[in-house]
Amino acid sequence: MIYDTRHNTRQTVLADDGRALPITTFEPEGEPRGVVLVVPAMATPSSFYSSFAAHLAARGRRAVTFDYRGTGSPAEMKAETADVDRWFADVRAILDVVADDAGDLPVTWIGHSLGGQMVPFVDHTRLASIITVTAGDGYWRRNQPGVRWLAPVMWRVIAPLAMRVAGYYPGRRLNLLGDVPSGAMRQWSRWCLHPEYLQVDHPEAPALFAEVKAPMMSLSFTDDELMSAESIQHLHDWYSSADIVRQRYTPAQLDGRHLGHHGFFRSAHADLWDELLEPWLAG
Repeated sequence: MIYDTRHNTRQTVLADDGRALPITTFEPEGEPRGVVLVVPAMATPSSFYSSFAAHLAARGRRAVTFDYRGTGSPAEMKAETADVDRWFADVRAILDVVADDAGDLPVTWIGHSLGGQMVPFVDHTRLASIITVTAGDGYWRRNQPGVRWLAPVMWRVIAPLAMRVAGYYPGRRLNLLGDVPSGAMRQWSRWCLHPEYLQVDHPEAPALFAEVKAPMMSLSFTDDELMSAESIQHLHDWYSSADIVRQRYTPAQLDGRHLGHHGFFRSAHADLWDELLEPWLAG
């Protein structure tokens, strides 16, 4: 089924500090049977998820995408003062608007990487289901072996020097992650250097994670170049009160396809969106 982009709408959500936050809604042709909020990975623009959101809409669900504030041009990144906590607060406001607009429709949260970490910091009681994709904690010693040796150098040397020169973290030019505003990168670096990750700034995090009770599915892949099985398990163990189904796939189980950290959301793998996600989408 081909999705008609004329059904897309753009609106703004007002953050608690008055910032207007743009969101894009992909509406199905008929009445939606559910709503999906797509919460992006670090340094990943909302446009990356457009094909995925259109696919969801073509199958009868309203899908909403957005960018973290400060995501855009180098000039926008240089001017941005937000850290990751600010992003958490923004997403809280976005979810509230999406859930209000949903009315009686069930809302599914699909959190890619960082998007799977922030559920405890929003009003998760408004969620009917939660899906995390390649979401683990970011502590460097739990990274995949291929990047583990680089991580301390990245956080302690490369990122600080790059931000001092560029005024933001120019990950695309360095071919190390993507572009990130300096405030968010500094806080994320601090988390990634701490054994309990975001608990360095949020000692209350274990209690917040334990409050999440919506049914959850964790989707991950053995060829993820960033997140190890240990990292993914460590994060999801914090969701101690949620009923979690953990699904982890090898390339051999996916007809030899290598999905890595981002590949699941590429349109070449659209057949997997129905096969792996449909049973876990509310509505």
